[in-house]
Amino acid sequence: MSDQPQDTPLDAERVAAYLRQHPEFFVDHEELIPELRIPHQPGAAVSLVERQVKLLRERNIDMRHRLSHLMDVARDNDRLFDKTRRLVLSLLDANSLDEVISAVEDSLRHEFQVPFVGLTLFSEHNHGIGRSVSLAEAQQAIGGLLAGNKTLCGALRPEELTFLFGEQAASQVGSAALAVLHYQGLHGVLAIGSSDPQHYKSSLGTLFLGYIGEVLARVLPRYATPLRSVR
Repeated sequence: MSDQPQDTPLDAERVAAYLRQHPEFFVDHEELIPELRIPHQPGAAVSLVERQVKLLRERNIDMRHRLSHLMDVARDNDRLFDKTRRLVLSLLDANSLDEVISAVEDSLRHEFQVPFVGLTLFSEHNHGIGRSVSLAEAQQAIGGLLAGNKTLCGALRPEELTFLFGEQAASQVGSAALAVLHYQGLHGVLAIGSSDPQHYKSSLGTLFLGYIGEVLARVLPRYATPLRSVR
């Protein structure tokens, strides 16, 4: 029997673990680099340094794509903010209910390029301008959407689309977003729609629409008295 200790055989996992713990190994053993070959493409091979450069290049390209996407999102947000700012200023400058409704509908259709817009006021009186319905009628048709006074988006039921956009446009709306106009009472609902079922997904941010709704809810009561106000 031999008294010499038996060497533990090396396997790939132990070698890999050692190299992870000593990433500078090939700095001190440069003579080994030319002998290393790593599969790259069928019928070709590259050295470890070449492989590392390739991986770094791929990571750099991925980071550039991510940065480009973030810049695109930032530019889109800047454009949305500018359009929203102009709409808010138009609402503040309005001197009548007619001007308020026109400012909202014209901005959403032409500035924001929204194909379907529905602004419905809740009132027991017909103002002769825009669309007004009683609160009872609204709650019967879209009561679930009004609960919580939240801004929502996604696919809506046919009867909800008919109430928000009218019977003719309802069949063309694939997805929608809406803001409940609530400020010291319930004043109405602002809805926007798209023929694309995926355009207004449930995960889509509603920050700008919610902001427009908040401003509109504060401006409307000045000119649409008496609006139905329910706390």
